[in-house]
Amino acid sequence: MMWSGLQTALAAVFPPRCVACGAMVDRDFALCGGCWGKMPFISGLVCDACGVPLPGAGDGLRTECDDCLITPRPWSAGRSALLYRDMARKLVLGLKHGRRTEIARPAAIWMARAGQDILKPGMIVAPIPLHWSRLVRRSFNQSAVLADRVARQTGLPHLPDLLRRVRATRSLDHRTVAARFAELDRSIEVHPRYAARMRGRPVLLVDDVMTSGATLAEATRACHAAGAGPVFALTLARVAKET
Repeated sequence: MMWSGLQTALAAVFPPRCVACGAMVDRDFALCGGCWGKMPFISGLVCDACGVPLPGAGDGLRTECDDCLITPRPWSAGRSALLYRDMARKLVLGLKHGRRTEIARPAAIWMARAGQDILKPGMIVAPIPLHWSRLVRRSFNQSAVLADRVARQTGLPHLPDLLRRVRATRSLDHRTVAARFAELDRSIEVHPRYAARMRGRPVLLVDDVMTSGATLAEATRACHAAGAGPVFALTLARVAKET
């Protein structure tokens, strides 16, 4: 009774707010009706490699988008919850640069829903790592925050430091696809203390945004080199061409 009364009092002083626009909502970490309608959720037929929507109703012949056909992915399958545009872009940037970690709570629900068909028993959830120098500057890794929440949402084990950046890389912004892959080459490896634990087990790589797929590809290479089972990718948002 006392705890219930305290919650009621706190809700009266600090009513729940929409994580996107700040309007009042009926529960914590939710979207208001207006923002929900503007959120570019991915649904229907999707690319099996990255989760971007595919045109048409599906004829069983095409399972990958143009980008993934041009650049084959080393992971087994991938999914994304949102298209990286409009309201979704605002939320991703709020999490990444605005340190709005509360966004990870609803984001993990959306990601778990988008990735439900690629989740496997015994799968290890691991975030894309930051180099220690960038982590010091930024003070947190948004992919690790998302991975933690996805693991809680799905009940899968989470190893936040399964992967590590062994080489600092330059920003990938405004680089060509080839330049992105070259910059990331051999920059990620599995932490030696987890090699035996992950051997033969499926791994779910979690990141905030997939653009070219270069970072996820390098992380997948590291997992395979260390003897992991099949590797899958799950991102909050996917950059895609406007249609």
